[in-house]
Amino acid sequence: MKELSRIAQSIQASTTMAIDAMFKQMKADGIDVIGFGAGEPDFNTPDNIKQAGIEAIEHNVTRYTPSAGTVELRQAVCDRMKADYGLDYKPSQVVVSSGAKHLVYLALRAMVNPGDEVILPAPYWVSYIELIRMVGGVPVVVTATEEEHFKLSAEKLEAAITPKTKAMILNNPSNPTGMMYSREELEAIAAVCLKHEIYVISDEIYACLAYDGKKSTSFAELGPEIKDLTVLVSGVSKAYAMTGWRIGYACANDTLAKIMANYVSHSTGSPVAICQKAAVEALTSPQDQVETMRQAFEERRNYIVERMNSIPGVSCIKPEGAFYVMMNLEQLIGKTIHGVKITNDDVFADALLKYGLVAVVPGSGFGAPNFVRWSYATSMENIKEGLTRLEKFLAE
Repeated sequence: MKELSRIAQSIQASTTMAIDAMFKQMKADGIDVIGFGAGEPDFNTPDNIKQAGIEAIEHNVTRYTPSAGTVELRQAVCDRMKADYGLDYKPSQVVVSSGAKHLVYLALRAMVNPGDEVILPAPYWVSYIELIRMVGGVPVVVTATEEEHFKLSAEKLEAAITPKTKAMILNNPSNPTGMMYSREELEAIAAVCLKHEIYVISDEIYACLAYDGKKSTSFAELGPEIKDLTVLVSGVSKAYAMTGWRIGYACANDTLAKIMANYVSHSTGSPVAICQKAAVEALTSPQDQVETMRQAFEERRNYIVERMNSIPGVSCIKPEGAFYVMMNLEQLIGKTIHGVKITNDDVFADALLKYGLVAVVPGSGFGAPNFVRWSYATSMENIKEGLTRLEKFLAE
């Protein structure tokens, strides 16, 4: 048998999906386990959005659409960008696809030649590093420590740039850390990108979830020059609890948008017509329900951070956005819990699942060894019980 693709065989399975699969299997087996793994809002899609999807079916909106998405939806994205950030995009500069993840891939496809380097700040979302490899790019991981609030500095970015550097991926607010860059921090990073003409894939899928009265700054709003180098990626999954509808969108300059749209036309063909109608309703209707969900996430964040920092042996810093918190395990490394010597975050997560009946995601998959990620996109009841179980697990 002839050799299969080396690139394809080098791609690793998603750590977050693996943990979620284990959690769901244990649930199916009747085990009382609580999951803090997958990054998925626990709220239902708002009724008006669901109704738009139902009406789309009833009105036979079930045919092919333009590959980059309907003009109606792309215009709705433009209007949302203008309302939220003051950004001006034309529908022709918007590409809609099957989720924000696919758009990160498409952006990399449009930018990267085999051997090009793509700077990836760590901790990073687990899929980014594999997406870079999937297009033949070389990930250049630049680690930001907990002391640096897990945020890339302009100085570290500058030091990582080589003649082969083509692009950078920036996730703000961040999965897995929940940290959010200030406008000043982004301006410093943008200055370096402009100096070296580096493309930026700015994943802003969690922009709606910012806390403490702060507002997320879009990388593209920092000026026309950096906007031209930026592919702004977002979608409806987190803001509107629409993960399963699989609608993401990207805004880019004319050339990049056209290339990305061409890739959609020859791969998935087009986004789902029914889901696009629902997404139009999400983006154009009053945004009250987005704020209601944001407030609930902020309340949960406040509780999980205070409670976690009261438990001996673990700690965390306070995230500023998204719905994740990174728990520091440094004090536990080398200790034995329930007969298991905790040598790293993978061992800890496995032991916590088996003996504590709590599913969390090891930080190693995010480029953050000796941390685990908790998602607080679950009920307050589950959060309280999960932390009680953690406390008991560490005490026994």
